[in-house]
Amino acid sequence: MADTGKPVYLVDAYSDPVVVRIDGRACFQNSPCLRDFITEMLRQGKKRFVLDFQTCTSMDSTFLGVLAGAALELKKTAPDGSLVLARVGQRNLELIRNLGLHRLLTVDAEGFPMGFDKCDKALVCEDHSELEHARMVLEAHENLVTADEANRTKFQDVMAFLKNRVGQRV
Repeated sequence: MADTGKPVYLVDAYSDPVVVRIDGRACFQNSPCLRDFITEMLRQGKKRFVLDFQTCTSMDSTFLGVLAGAALELKKTAPDGSLVLARVGQRNLELIRNLGLHRLLTVDAEGFPMGFDKCDKALVCEDHSELEHARMVLEAHENLVTADEANRTKFQDVMAFLKNRVGQRV
């Protein structure tokens, strides 16, 4: 784990697949950083991603919604891209399954036949306005509903709150 105590995404953007190692808590505060990185990689034509969860201490629904959005975008590419979650651990695996994401992306709970030691570049998060951040959190939760309709009831209050908040600031 990084010495800073801050959650961080360490990446190897030049490998195929692109590798992201999650170090610490993956949450709504640092999810825009990952979303922006994946969007840029997709723009550059990268279609294969592996995320290493070995040092991921926890994750929230916004982070999982960002993953769902990335997986949905990859499904639109021809041929289909791939998003593999490696070394997720039991607790994180439960969260992924509870939201139905295991049907949308590949989960390798045990191990993955590749090294993650070349993930040495930390993503630098750009500042986003409060409105941009609220829109991103709303989009992440909408992605979870797209991934599995059963998530609608789980997140309807959050989405209603965010829609109201985003609507008031347009």
